[in-house]
Amino acid sequence: MKRAEVMLMRLFAAFVIAFAMMSSAAPVAHAQVRVSVEDGHLNPMPIAVVEFIGANPAAQQVGRDVAGVIRANLDRSGLFRPIASNAFIERIQALNVPPRFADWKIIDAQALVVGEITPQADGRIRVDYRVYDVFAERELTSDTFVTTPDNWRRIAHKISDEVYEQLTGEQGYFDTRIVFVSETGPRTRRVKRLMIMDQDGANPFFLTSADAMVLTPRYSPTAQTITYMSFETGAPRVFLYDLATNRREVLGDFPGMTFSPRFSPNGRGVVFTLDMNGNSEIYAMDLGNRARRRLTNNAAIDTSPSYSPDGNQIVFTSDRGGSPQLYVMNSDGSGQRRISFGSGRYSTPVWSPRGDLIAFTREGGGRFAIGVMRPDGSGERILTESYLDEAPTWSPNGRVIMFFRESRGGGARLWSVDLTGRNLREIPTQTDASDPAWSPLLP
Repeated sequence: MKRAEVMLMRLFAAFVIAFAMMSSAAPVAHAQVRVSVEDGHLNPMPIAVVEFIGANPAAQQVGRDVAGVIRANLDRSGLFRPIASNAFIERIQALNVPPRFADWKIIDAQALVVGEITPQADGRIRVDYRVYDVFAERELTSDTFVTTPDNWRRIAHKISDEVYEQLTGEQGYFDTRIVFVSETGPRTRRVKRLMIMDQDGANPFFLTSADAMVLTPRYSPTAQTITYMSFETGAPRVFLYDLATNRREVLGDFPGMTFSPRFSPNGRGVVFTLDMNGNSEIYAMDLGNRARRRLTNNAAIDTSPSYSPDGNQIVFTSDRGGSPQLYVMNSDGSGQRRISFGSGRYSTPVWSPRGDLIAFTREGGGRFAIGVMRPDGSGERILTESYLDEAPTWSPNGRVIMFFRESRGGGARLWSVDLTGRNLREIPTQTDASDPAWSPLLP
């Protein structure tokens, strides 16, 4: 099988420092430190994340934990290289005192993150942080959060997002969650339950019991509702799960099987596959009045629909051409056209939140690959390939894809890869895991 080009775009860290030294009293002009996510070779930015100051041992421990999560988030992005703390020369003692920038330049830190944890009288903690451009010797951003001590990890993710945005110019993706299918038991009797966790694998917990197999969970645009397929009622049915109330309901009582659900971008509708008498077609449903509308009408199998971010188009899989391929249609079902023409079988398409790419699974030659192409089918490229890579899901900023990988004779695990195809990482889970779905940024 001919492999597509691996690299979609290159990442580089570019730093331009301009000095205007008219006199000792004259102002100094500096360009802001910035990581480019568009091109260049992968050269992570060296960044120093200092353990946050704490007024007592408990606050100091929270400060160490927060800094550790920020470092891990930035490191996993592939765009940053956190500098080991034993290389630090200056020991930050007070947040309101500017750092000695010369000490950080010596160790090649191009950005610096410092913070402080302050216990409050009501039992909460105040988290202050600042981000500095070391070579320009200026503060880039700062903020304050007041929260309960057990919410420190969420604050660390929020700070990570702000650092990422300040240094790349793009929205971060760390304050998010992943819902996936947790798999346990022998291969002949797998127990598949919905599990949810932070994007870095922390705080996992089950959403469903082991009584019924579940598949293909998907988040709503608000991150408050999940749709998924379950065999709870005997036949496959699409369910809606409200995360705020832990209530779930069947999408509708249809005569056939329903599966492959996804929300519309506005969250007010769901598109799914309905199989009646062996004929699988794609339907859309208004969640307000539960009225459904048929979008495809073909003797072939039409399935796995996914909306474009503007809601105007839907990509789906169909074997009407003789093998599973990717097709795009307007959201009312008109204008159906094939977009995949490479060798192999294409499935599980999902539109990028940015609207510029469609991710997919491609199978051929006994191997499965995760790839991307433009909505018109051009620019196809493979990001990762193995014995079994399947079911891509996008980070909310459209820069990272998560999927599951199954080894020959082994279990399934979650992995992520960025759009260069070079930053490939396993996501820690307590059990085998498949069918991941990435949430939007949490409210």
